[in-house]
Amino acid sequence: MSTRPRPCPPPESAFAGFRFPPEVIMVAVRLHLRFNLSYRDVEELLVERGFEVDHVTIYRWVQRFTPLLADAARFARHSPGDRWFVDETYVKVNGVWRYVYRAVDQHGQVIDVLVSRRRDADAARRFFRRALAALKVTPTEVVTDAATVYPRVLDELIPSAWHHVERYANNPIEADHSRLKHRLRSMRGLRTDKTAQVIPAGHAFMQNLRRGHYELGFDASPATRVAAAFTELTQAI
Repeated sequence: MSTRPRPCPPPESAFAGFRFPPEVIMVAVRLHLRFNLSYRDVEELLVERGFEVDHVTIYRWVQRFTPLLADAARFARHSPGDRWFVDETYVKVNGVWRYVYRAVDQHGQVIDVLVSRRRDADAARRFFRRALAALKVTPTEVVTDAATVYPRVLDELIPSAWHHVERYANNPIEADHSRLKHRLRSMRGLRTDKTAQVIPAGHAFMQNLRRGHYELGFDASPATRVAAAFTELTQAI
């Protein structure tokens, strides 16, 4: 009997089992993440291109493929800077307010996003643990508002970082929140906690991609960089 090892089958594509080709799915996801469009807007744009796709299907594509794209791109992501600006904003999920923890560095790269039902030390701890584990980078300075939970959490998780609290010092992240709020406005609300996590995280991924924080699409012109990056990521997933 032969003992020669059998070749491993190639991993199944994330697009296996879908009726529409990957190119159509990726165009729909990219349009929704990149532009201030509702799912029905994207549906109409696809119909103009000869593809009849229900807006509910587009919603499901965005929910499924946005995390896959961000995960595939993480190996091409630039290391963030050492100054982190951290703050929370609010989104309404099925009529109930949720807290969105976000951070940007001094170069405008969005560090991470976490949606939480509560604004407390446990939520802040989860946010920092996620960011530190995913990025393998420890900041030397963290700028926050005057929320009382931050000193304790930062002393526990990043004791070497200087915690900076000063009026107007956190303007970079507060200004960045407005971009997310503008994007969410056309969606007319979020229905589930899962959607509330995927969409802000997808917005951050697209924002970082457009700002050049990934080694993706750099051979293309600035106007086509995002589309080129999505083509590369389509092949990766």
